[in-house]
Amino acid sequence: MTTASHTIQGLASAKDLFALTKPRVMSLVIFTALCGLLAAPGDIHPVIAFTAILAISLGAGASAALNQWYESDIDAIMKRTSQRPLPAGRMDRETALHFGIGLSVFSVLLMGVAVNWFSAIFLAFSIFFYAVVYTIWLKRSTPQNIVIGGAAGAFPPAIGWAAVTGDVTMMPFLLFAIIFFWTPPHFWALALFMNSDYSKAGVPMMPVVAGRQSTRKQIFGYSLILAAVAIAPFAFGLAGVVYGAVAIVLSGIFCALAWRVCRSNTTRPDDMGSEKRLFKFSILYLFALFAAVVADRIIMA
Repeated sequence: MTTASHTIQGLASAKDLFALTKPRVMSLVIFTALCGLLAAPGDIHPVIAFTAILAISLGAGASAALNQWYESDIDAIMKRTSQRPLPAGRMDRETALHFGIGLSVFSVLLMGVAVNWFSAIFLAFSIFFYAVVYTIWLKRSTPQNIVIGGAAGAFPPAIGWAAVTGDVTMMPFLLFAIIFFWTPPHFWALALFMNSDYSKAGVPMMPVVAGRQSTRKQIFGYSLILAAVAIAPFAFGLAGVVYGAVAIVLSGIFCALAWRVCRSNTTRPDDMGSEKRLFKFSILYLFALFAAVVADRIIMA
C-alpha cells in the first residue's frame, strides 16, 4: 500500500511539473518555431534541428513555470486558472521557482552548445522578456500588457530561423510581427468574455480599464494592422502565391470577424458569440498562416 501511494504521488508530481510548462501554449510555440526553422534558407542536420526545437520548447516551459510562480496569487482568484498546481496547493512556490530557473539555464545551454550561441542568446532574452518584462513588470501595471508583452510569444519563429542561419533577416522579422500584432485581438477577445475574472484579480486588461466598447474598436484596429503585416511577405516578394492566397483569404475572414466584434455591444459573456468565434478562429488563423509559410517554402525550393 505504501509503495503504491508513493508511486501515485510521484506520478502526480511529474504531472504537475508538466502542467507548470503550460503544454497547450507550448504547442503553439513549438509549431511556430518549427515553421521558422523549416522556412529558413540553408540546411540543418535533423538531429540539430530536433535539439533546437527541444531547447525552444524547454525555454517556453521555463517561462511558463516562472510566470505561474509569480502569478500564483492571481491564478488562485481566477476561475480559469484556479486548478493550476500552485493555487490548487499541489506544489509550493519554491519548487516552481527552482524548476523554472533550472529549465531556463538548461534550455539556453543546450541551444548554445548544440546549435549556435546567437539563437541561444535570443532564447535567453525571450525567457527574460516573458518572465520579467511581461509577467513581473507589465502584467499588473498597464492595460498595454498584452500589446508589449506580445513580443514574448512572437520570438519562437525568429529563434527557429536563427538556429539555421545564425542571423535574423526581414522574413523572420515579419513572422515575429505577425504574432506580435495577432496577440492583442486574440487575447482581448478572450478577455471580453473573461472580464469578470480579470477584474476580480485586479489585472488591468484592456476591457477592465478602457471598457468593452473601446476594446472592441482596438481589436478591429489591430486586426487591420495584422492583415497588412500578414500579407507583407507576399507583397515584398519574400513568399510565393500559395502563402499570399492563404494570407489574403484568412486575413479577410479575420477582419470580418473582428468587425462583428467591433459592432457588438453585449455585456453578457453568454451572449458573446462574436468574441468567442474570433478567439477560436484566431488560433486556426495562426496555425494555417505558418503552415502556409512552410508549404510555400517547399514549393518554391
